[in-house]
Amino acid sequence: MTRNKSITIGILICWFLPVCVFSQQTRDSVRIIKEILAIGKRTDDGIISYQKLSGAQLENINSVSVAEALRYFSGVQLKDYGGIGGMKTVNIRGMGSEHVGVFYDGIQLGNAQNGIVDLGKFSLDNIEAISLYNGQKSQIFQPAKDFSSAGSIYLVTRKPNFTGNKKTNLNINYRSGSFSVVNPSVLWEQKLSEKVSSSVNLEYLNADGKYKFRQKKGNWDTVAVRQNGNINAFRAESGLFGKFKNGKWTLKEYYYDSHREIPGAVITNSYARYRHEQQWDRNFFLQGSIEKQFTSKYKLLVNAKFASDYMRYYNLDTISKYINNIYKQKEFYVSTAQEYSLTKNWNVALSIDYQLNKLDANLPLFAQPVRNTELAALASSLNFNRLKLQASFLGTFVQENIKNKTWASQAGDKQKFTPAFFFSYQPFAGEKILSPLQIHGFYKQIFRMPTFNDLYYTSIGNSHLQPEYTTQYDIGLDYLKNFDSGKLKNLTIAIDGYYNKVTNKIIAFPKSPAQWAMINFGKVRILGIDVTAGTSWLINSDLLFHSQLTYTYENTVNLTSGLHYKNQIPYMPQHSGTFLLGVMYKNWNWNYNFIYAGERYKTAENSHSERILAWDMHDFSLNREFQVTKIKFKLGMEINNLFDKQYDIIDRYPMPGRNYRITLKINL
Repeated sequence: MTRNKSITIGILICWFLPVCVFSQQTRDSVRIIKEILAIGKRTDDGIISYQKLSGAQLENINSVSVAEALRYFSGVQLKDYGGIGGMKTVNIRGMGSEHVGVFYDGIQLGNAQNGIVDLGKFSLDNIEAISLYNGQKSQIFQPAKDFSSAGSIYLVTRKPNFTGNKKTNLNINYRSGSFSVVNPSVLWEQKLSEKVSSSVNLEYLNADGKYKFRQKKGNWDTVAVRQNGNINAFRAESGLFGKFKNGKWTLKEYYYDSHREIPGAVITNSYARYRHEQQWDRNFFLQGSIEKQFTSKYKLLVNAKFASDYMRYYNLDTISKYINNIYKQKEFYVSTAQEYSLTKNWNVALSIDYQLNKLDANLPLFAQPVRNTELAALASSLNFNRLKLQASFLGTFVQENIKNKTWASQAGDKQKFTPAFFFSYQPFAGEKILSPLQIHGFYKQIFRMPTFNDLYYTSIGNSHLQPEYTTQYDIGLDYLKNFDSGKLKNLTIAIDGYYNKVTNKIIAFPKSPAQWAMINFGKVRILGIDVTAGTSWLINSDLLFHSQLTYTYENTVNLTSGLHYKNQIPYMPQHSGTFLLGVMYKNWNWNYNFIYAGERYKTAENSHSERILAWDMHDFSLNREFQVTKIKFKLGMEINNLFDKQYDIIDRYPMPGRNYRITLKINL
């Protein structure tokens, strides 16, 4: 099947089969199976629409990690370096992975070394919801960190929920399939008292990561087996959850330990003989949060976190030299956020954060940087029923110090102020009637600090780098119509147009064939449109159809003067989209997922030889729930990449062809 035919079929399916949006929302959808209700409600504090996957939605998209789930959000580009153990990062609206803030139960996951969070490390087994916000969350009662990113991903873990007199929940999952996957997990939730509960989640993953792929050799294709993709990982999480008068608190501990071989770029058929790259990761953090409503007008939020990260990179390459590098990061973070209601329609908030980052390594002459960061955000929101306004002003203050000044100079202190403004308007709403149409938009300036690697990486880093600045403009509309009668239950359309600029972009620039340096050089302009559309249909009390269509057009060009002026930047397709279709019948659930990414270029040259072809992929899953005595079972089967599409997301990192997974879930 040709690429154009695949796109055409996807569009026809969208129009002629019943569809339902369940991710791009300014309202929350509620569906109760048996009686079957499909209703929508606009969020009280929402200004900018956001994308969300939660609950059963996450189970039905043939994804295991957070990175895989994010593929179904519009405006997101996934970088996947191949295989179950390959690194996976995301880029939102073309601004770069370093501009994406990732928050775990409300507190940001950090990586001062390179500014990137590997989302392949985070399993969906304990995730309750994933949300994506462009700009920032459309609320003001939040830490200052939440104002400091161009785009944000929020991961919310499961909270214990007990029905009736039940005091213990025990969920056991086992997943297996292609790549010799062995993936058991267990979740134990315990009600300790009326106001305190706990949870413990353990997961183990082992896989050899081997799969066949086609490799170009002259005018002929040959079949090879992907090597060096094995992974052995263990994850443990525990949490305490408490309530008190007009308040709540949480305490969470997270530990991740993995050893994986790194599947490198495929150059020749014999590439595997020379690759011995391995990586060990040990990530630990302890974080807590307490929230208290003191009066009807004033409330307070306090967050704190300690994190320790260890990474060892080993490469015994017979072509080049022996490498055995160890990096150790430490982070301490504390935040306070306060909100006060001046009037019924006018709230103000003040958030103050402090963060300390340290990086050490076993490299000779390593700079050993230490960074102190203070953030202060003043925000205000006005709600006039049909018109909602929100503005914020963020101050960022950074002090840098290095312990080893043998070869590197110390980066200067930074002090920056950045504003943001958001609005939403319902043109046809009444005093007590919500309009199905909402118009929204925002303007935001933000920047990212150079990472420790940018500043101090041996022989490459540049301590004189300036921050990367982004300016974002967005205008869009959402339409949600619910129907009380008939088989059509709701109709949703969301459209956003955006214009982003990135200046002082940090790039690696070759000073000579053997020596590179980091410099502020790049300018990038991004023009784009995100579209999400769908409906839901209730045929009868046992049969429900639901689906989602997303489409993204993105023109991301290099405005840096020189040879590649106005060329598309690498790995950014102009066209991409997804289509999800689900059928629920009694205890059966069938799902079809389609993903498309247009052609793109692997370098800034944009020549025919640098082009990477478009690709599309079709996934299917079928599961059934049943109960034996008081034990609930769910048995599922997934077939991914059904038509065995051979494709690369990153050049020379081939992705798996057809593969399958079988899952058994037991709830006690």
